Amino acid sequence: MTNNLASLLEFLQASPTPFHATTELARRLQAAGFEALDERAAWQLHSGGRYYVTRNDSSIIAWTMGQQELAEHGLRLIGAHTDSPCLKVKPQPELEKKGYWQLGVEVYGGALLSPWFDRDLSLAGRVTYSQNGQLHSKLVNFQAPIAVIPSLAIHLNREANKGWEINRQTELPPVLGQLNDDTHQDLRALLAMQLHNEHGLNNLQVLDYELCFYDTQPPALIGLQQDFIASARLDNLLSCHAGLQALLNANDQHACVLVCTDHEEVGSASACGADGPFLEQVLRRVVNGSEEDFTRAIQHSLLISADNAHGVHPNYADKHDGNHGPLLNQGPVIKVNSNQRYATSSETAGLFRHLCQQASVPVQSFVTRSDMGCGSTIGPITASQLGVPTIDIGVPTFAMHSIRELAGSRDVDYLVKALTAFYNQD
Repeated sequence: MTNNLASLLEFLQASPTPFHATTELARRLQAAGFEALDERAAWQLHSGGRYYVTRNDSSIIAWTMGQQELAEHGLRLIGAHTDSPCLKVKPQPELEKKGYWQLGVEVYGGALLSPWFDRDLSLAGRVTYSQNGQLHSKLVNFQAPIAVIPSLAIHLNREANKGWEINRQTELPPVLGQLNDDTHQDLRALLAMQLHNEHGLNNLQVLDYELCFYDTQPPALIGLQQDFIASARLDNLLSCHAGLQALLNANDQHACVLVCTDHEEVGSASACGADGPFLEQVLRRVVNGSEEDFTRAIQHSLLISADNAHGVHPNYADKHDGNHGPLLNQGPVIKVNSNQRYATSSETAGLFRHLCQQASVPVQSFVTRSDMGCGSTIGPITASQLGVPTIDIGVPTFAMHSIRELAGSRDVDYLVKALTAFYNQD
């Protein structure tokens, strides 16, 4: 197992939610000497400095200032997202049916729902509480398997293997346990207990929360030769991790930026999403010049939007264009769409191909079938927000948006190598 793979497995395990992913990214950046900044404070940035800032505890931007004039040489940006499709707990979720305690959930993003059944689920997220008249927020992670969504037996649904539409309201609430005649479960009381167990906090009132269920099965290398990595949230924590590794490998010559934002799976339209002001506001403070300086810096820049691509599935090869079926472990994929669902142009694609050639990294192409729809990424959103030249790339993946996805283990090193070369290229 390579260092990048081992580091990725640890990162995935530590990051059940965007809040935890951002915390883990910040922890690793701080350990590497990056300075944490507060958006509410004045910034004193220095040539050669290394900084990061978070917003909403779920998005993070990290950068190195480099040694060059930004208006003349621009910035090298890598963008990814911290969120993944999941089941989020509703504000008043308690359900009691037939003596079982369940929690009502809302589907976040375009989740593939059937794999969520019969999984050992836990709960994690952010809790906001009051203590001694003050408001605070803390992250919680139950870690243990505390819930399950049992399937209905085949005997009671003979049509199950022919496919059926899953009702998100009635079929997805997880079961957390059984109730006694004289008991009533309260999620807020459970969260107060978890805050005590995890953080040693007492005498508090839970006011609100953002929680999601997740699969407790840890990430793993699988296959006879460990060809594959199987895990939840590969889309898109794999790219966040690769961008982080590349930033830590970057030299001090160029201004390098890593952007990992929340809410991509639901359109990115939030204060901390790619369709919000976070990145532009940070970059304006980094450039710290006139409007002309900022525009010149952006036009000297390039953004690599890194988000997983669809690998051609051997059982469903006809779902791909015959000439554009990316294979796992054959390198990152350049994603192209003439309707601008991806932001790639011939110039940015040519630059990335040239970069991969110099770094001895194989590269592939993806175009969706002409008779099928196409997903999108933060690439077109950021390009339209900033006007920055952009390319969309990603590691080919199976089972995207499932509770457990599959990617090529060798592609992890390929992506890190390509992104590192991007940051360090003269």
